Amino acid sequence: MIMKELKKAHPEVTYEIHAMATMGDKNQTTALHDFGAKSLWTHELEAQLLDGSLDIVVHCLKDMPTQLPKKCTIGCITEREDPRDVVVMKKGLEYKTLGELPDGAIVGTSSVRRSAQVKMKYPGLKFKDVRGNIGTRLAKLDAEDSEYSCLILAAAGIIRMDWGHRITQYLDSKTPGGGLLHAVGQGALAIEVREGDDKIANILADLNHKDSSLAGLAERSLMRTLEGGCSVPIGVETTWIEKDGKESVETERLEEILNEKDADQFGWDVAQALVEKGASKILEAINLNRPIIEEGGGA
Repeated sequence: MIMKELKKAHPEVTYEIHAMATMGDKNQTTALHDFGAKSLWTHELEAQLLDGSLDIVVHCLKDMPTQLPKKCTIGCITEREDPRDVVVMKKGLEYKTLGELPDGAIVGTSSVRRSAQVKMKYPGLKFKDVRGNIGTRLAKLDAEDSEYSCLILAAAGIIRMDWGHRITQYLDSKTPGGGLLHAVGQGALAIEVREGDDKIANILADLNHKDSSLAGLAERSLMRTLEGGCSVPIGVETTWIEKDGKESVETERLEEILNEKDADQFGWDVAQALVEKGASKILEAINLNRPIIEEGGGA
């Protein structure tokens, strides 16, 4: 996908793909919340980026730590695919939605964020971890001896694999029975680069999607402020609207977003508003010392 866009933007450049399995990819049995850090998917790749073995690293934005290593930065964020969470039912079951499932039905997800939200709405359901790529997870779901009734997955991955027909329910706030906030950065691909590499920055400029980039940066600022990681159930739902001819972002707060600094500040302001409403009672180890956060960097 990214290779296609790069060749389209700069056909004169020669590109070479280096596939690499990180610790997060290799360990397909440990629950995500037991890892305790997002860097499982990025650390080994960033080491090769910094030593010059790689020039760019393509990530799912939701898997990237909100504070990047020194000398690393996000070069661009491409156009976001559908960021919503979805339900995929086991083949042969007549159910379509979570609300139709009987008490005791097992929902497959390794996400604390997803299970926490679903538990509040459907306390009779049970949850079990499920790891692996999308194909592996669907195979586990559809197996004859499977104990799963359904899986909760990101719509983006399903759609990119052309398996959208398996989606039986969307879980956003505008869909009846939904109401789940998705992960920060979900649905977007980000390209990580070395700071100061102007040549690579120029190559990537045409791939950056402004709305997706600003929304992603605002969401990451929110999570960074609340110090959320893989195991902390922080969710968002960001929507672009037109107001008086100017672009704005609407969540619990409405402000005009024109540049990356505005996006970062917007996430910070939303985080502070959440803390004032009681988020600090839910999230442990919260730290609103902005100088420390800014010193640590991030993107």
